[in-house]
Amino acid sequence: QVQLVESGGGLVQAGGSLRLSCAASGPTLSSGVMGWFRQAPGKEREFVAAIRRSGSSTYYADSVKGRFTISRDNAKNTVYLQMNSLQPEDTAVYYCAARTAGWGISLDTGYNYWGQGTQVTVAS
Repeated sequence: QVQLVESGGGLVQAGGSLRLSCAASGPTLSSGVMGWFRQAPGKEREFVAAIRRSGSSTYYADSVKGRFTISRDNAKNTVYLQMNSLQPEDTAVYYCAARTAGWGISLDTGYNYWGQGTQVTVAS
């Protein structure tokens, strides 16, 4: 069973930054995709960013492009989400996710494993 645990959320002022971490344990996959999603109050869960588990390919939702950066450290089995220029609209619970489907499949869906979520609140 793959286990994902997010950390790094908190309360920040608009324009500030946070770095989220996602630590993976249990069986690890040599291929597939790691991603970040978020769910704001009263809204559906939405895709934020994805990174290929091998190689350097990344993909971002238009709403965060240029502000957020997804990265990974395979030796530590950890994925990061660096969030800069945060806005109140970024307030949400952020979830780490993993899937076995490869990069050739649409990156905003099909994730098999999910973390518990970490709260990010951006004050205006």
